[in-house]
Amino acid sequence: MNKTIGFISLGCAKNLTDTETMLGILSADGFTIVANEEDADILVVNTCAFIDSAKEESINAILDMAEYKKGKCELLIVTGCLAQRYENEIKEQIPEVDIILGTTAYDRISQAIKKFYDDKEKISVVLDENFPVSYELPRIQSTPVYSAYLKIADGCDNFCTYCIIPKLRGKFRSRPMESIISEAKKLARTGVKELILVAQDTACYGKDTGLAGLHILIRELSKIDGVEWIRLQYCYPENITDELIEEIRTNKKVVKYLDMPLQHISDNILKKMGRRSRQKAVENLIEKLREKIPDLTIRTSLIVGFPGETEEDFETLKNFLEKHPIEKVGVFTYSKEENTPAYSYDGQIEEDVKNERRDILMTLQQKISSELNQKRIGTKRSIIIEGYDEEELCYVGRCDFDTPDVDGLAYVYSEEELFAGDIVSAEIVDCDEYDVVAKVVTSCHNS
Repeated sequence: MNKTIGFISLGCAKNLTDTETMLGILSADGFTIVANEEDADILVVNTCAFIDSAKEESINAILDMAEYKKGKCELLIVTGCLAQRYENEIKEQIPEVDIILGTTAYDRISQAIKKFYDDKEKISVVLDENFPVSYELPRIQSTPVYSAYLKIADGCDNFCTYCIIPKLRGKFRSRPMESIISEAKKLARTGVKELILVAQDTACYGKDTGLAGLHILIRELSKIDGVEWIRLQYCYPENITDELIEEIRTNKKVVKYLDMPLQHISDNILKKMGRRSRQKAVENLIEKLREKIPDLTIRTSLIVGFPGETEEDFETLKNFLEKHPIEKVGVFTYSKEENTPAYSYDGQIEEDVKNERRDILMTLQQKISSELNQKRIGTKRSIIIEGYDEEELCYVGRCDFDTPDVDGLAYVYSEEELFAGDIVSAEIVDCDEYDVVAKVVTSCHNS
């Protein structure tokens, strides 16, 4: 079909992989992808509905895109979690939307568009959240050519009391290993050097099928020519096994970086959250990780202001960070989400108290991050080059301990010309809380 199509992708990396699949499907069917909304015959908003701020961002994006229907745009499509959760509300309140596709129907986007043009009628396809979606679909990578997200599972079995995701994405379903390996090989052939593994609970991979676990998967991925870095995101602590720790420790292609969402540390709050981990087990795990992998960087996320969080619970969390310093921490205030158990919990915390607690933790964490970064001065690290900074007159990239978009940057000085995607060995010579300055020692893997 000779139509131009533009995309807005919101939310997490898992959602981005769905967007990239839709791009692949539509491109294969003859649609032309355009970067500017004003050039598009068709606009797609792939939405997030995880918390109130994400819902608000999604709704605003839909309304913004609806304005283009006054011009060139003929068709407005809403996909993703907001579509899955609020199908009827979108129909009633945003009449400019022509097609609604839920989280397990995005693979039908091309058929839906063709049907719309044939029948001139609005379409809504919101299936059960566990409905299977084929993994064997084309994909157009939207991230830089050298780095790609690789989704290894869908859904979640954790049912945290504050979270709506299982109702939107269904039960945890591991992707077949041969499918993951096949896609990883395709990505490597196009120049991808960094694979970032994502799922709602990456460390749970294989547990639903009784087959190989995450440690086996990353071992197989590391055999692929061209893949230099394998990065693990969203690993819940209770599913991190000794086998996985050993694979991270010994596998040279697995960067020594672990994204491990903790959310809290007080047993009182963890229990109310429906989390399966407890303070002592988490502390033991962190101590084991530090012992087995001394240069490991840990990233985590924490929630403050959960219903019933006392000053004692908050102090427990603060003391935990002081006793077990973590390199990278994101602190979020609790968001009251309808249709979750915590929505109706007693002991809801005032917004100003939530914000104060977040600010206290973030101030503490800035100090911790700065101190831990200072210890890196004089050490050599692998850095992937992302471009050149004309203002600083140096290259900019990411160390192996930095994830795209959420972590820090490396400002790299080199006597030799470098290119995006080069992986170099560089000595860290300066830093602040989040970023580092480095000088190239050797080019490790030039593109």
